[in-house]
Amino acid sequence: MEREERFIQALIRRRYEVSLFDTGAQAAAYLDGAIDGKTVGFGDSETMLSMGLYDRLAAHNQVFDPMHRPEGETFRETARKTLLTDVFLTSLNAMSETGELVNIDGTGNRVAGSLFGHEKVYFVVSLNKLCPTLDEAIYRARNVAAPQNSARHGFSNPCALKGDRCYDCSAKDRICNALIVHYRKMRGIQMEVVLIREELGL
Repeated sequence: MEREERFIQALIRRRYEVSLFDTGAQAAAYLDGAIDGKTVGFGDSETMLSMGLYDRLAAHNQVFDPMHRPEGETFRETARKTLLTDVFLTSLNAMSETGELVNIDGTGNRVAGSLFGHEKVYFVVSLNKLCPTLDEAIYRARNVAAPQNSARHGFSNPCALKGDRCYDCSAKDRICNALIVHYRKMRGIQMEVVLIREELGL
């Protein structure tokens, strides 16, 4: 608990709003109540998928999610719509105890949506992604999360096939083309880190 509280205080010093829940179901209920009558964009997230957030929020918001795109609409078409919404939700690949937030992206829609243009961004993330230092958080994003996400998408990248580490490959389906470190909350936008004690995501 002491480690958890230190991390929360580090996030608050970096000007993030922070909420904490024991389970994904509790976090989903919170977000369902907090986001109403909005346009909502989703970044690809195994954590949010496991929480059933799309169905809950789509019941009373207009939600754009490339993983739930309308028939006949391309990934790119839906992903562009997520960048123009009131609210954007995504997860994180890793976090440091000192309060830095780390994401890796191959196409760019997840990290782009987390940086600019929305009224509010929610980072929905479980505490199993918390690392002692920024260097260790970057290592986790590249060598733990990226290989697992590559495998989840069925890509034939070396990291997915071997499942052990980043090979800094040149594969066409490489998913780590950009590494983003949020050192502090972006100016002109609300940002909330929704922490979950239950282990979710990759």
